[in-house]
Amino acid sequence: MTKPRRGVKFSHRNGHADGRRASMSEVSEDGSGSPARARSGAQLGEISEKPAEQPQQSDYEKKKANFITRTFWTFVMIAGFFAALFMGHIYIICVITAIQIISFKEVIAIASVPSRARQINATKTLNWYWLATTMYFLYGESVIYYFKHIVLVDKVLLPLATHHRFISFILYVVGFVFFVASLKAGHLKFQFTNFAWTHMALYLIVVQAHFIMNNVFEGMIWFFLPASLVITNDIFAYICGITFGRTQLIKLSPKKTVEGFVGAWVMTVIFAVFFTNLLMRSKYFICPVNDLGANIFTGLECDPNPVFLPHTYKLDLYFLPDQWKHTFSLTTEPAQFHAIVIATFASLIAPFGGFFASGLKRTFKIKDFGDSIPGHGGMTDRMDCQFIMGCFAYMYFHTFIALNKVSYGHVMELAITGLTVEEQIELMKGMGQYLENQGTWGPSVVACLDSAFPAKR
Repeated sequence: MTKPRRGVKFSHRNGHADGRRASMSEVSEDGSGSPARARSGAQLGEISEKPAEQPQQSDYEKKKANFITRTFWTFVMIAGFFAALFMGHIYIICVITAIQIISFKEVIAIASVPSRARQINATKTLNWYWLATTMYFLYGESVIYYFKHIVLVDKVLLPLATHHRFISFILYVVGFVFFVASLKAGHLKFQFTNFAWTHMALYLIVVQAHFIMNNVFEGMIWFFLPASLVITNDIFAYICGITFGRTQLIKLSPKKTVEGFVGAWVMTVIFAVFFTNLLMRSKYFICPVNDLGANIFTGLECDPNPVFLPHTYKLDLYFLPDQWKHTFSLTTEPAQFHAIVIATFASLIAPFGGFFASGLKRTFKIKDFGDSIPGHGGMTDRMDCQFIMGCFAYMYFHTFIALNKVSYGHVMELAITGLTVEEQIELMKGMGQYLENQGTWGPSVVACLDSAFPAKR
């Protein structure tokens, strides 16, 4: 019997205690099979797993595709905006609401940590709950303020209107309690950071956008003019910057130049004067909302605010000879001077809203807030200057332009919330007697009121 040679190993004795021979499938799986077969299998694996390489686009083709996409969506946005503008105030309110929600979603998304959010199910729910609560409070305030004469006489809406702020506060408290109850050890820093970040987004986006909505109710011009001035300033800042810009304005935005900044200011002021003169010709733009069904074709009717009526300004130069005194005068609408102030804010202050957004994006090392608008980035990237501009327009209007006169809705609110039922009846009788004395109606109406009210009392 021949002896086996020393140093010679057999495959069936290597790693198989049972002495059985390794199968081909086993050899091929652990790579100990035929080298040719192994190489062939590896090559086939590489061939089957490698996808077909797509030809890479050149920089020119990428820029061209981006330019086409950007241009297309620019015209889509312009068309959609003007369609909503001409269709009526309620459509513009819907656009503002959509911008609020999308911008809020983008801003809270950049600070979220998905891995933590998945472990805490209440995070996203609370974010949207805060948004819903804030919008309920702000929109309710606007509806009650501008439509008192409708809300306060409705049996269902009256309790909601008279207790609106308390209801809003209770809703917020419920969310606050729910947030505290959801705190978890190990996630406290994330949860409190998310809480603060959400409230910052509510203030900077939702609250300021609410002022823009109020501008719509005060008259379409107070919404359309500030928004147009921000866009105009942005366009002229780009044109002036690439034409003769040399000096860097701010490090947060390296492409912004002092020359473009100042040049855009001058051009925006000139545009504001001419554009205001055009908008003043239509009552659809200068009248406050008294009919939510109105559009550009039906228009609105109102007594124009005095700022839209011509006024003569005289310059008295007492140091001149008598024959030259009171000869320097200018007749124009006061709205023109207000437009210059608004244009100045749009040029010198509103861009810092964009700089703030740039700093925020640099902090989180992102290029855009999102991709809501193809070719333009996120909604917040386009609206960063509009929020602070709309807030300023609201404050400026109510400080220098609004007429502080008693309205029908205000009197109705005082009568409903401040008088007892007996006092309200006496008020009705007194008004009936007054209208009879003015010849508005006859004695029969007063007699009817006198006979009807005691029975209801």
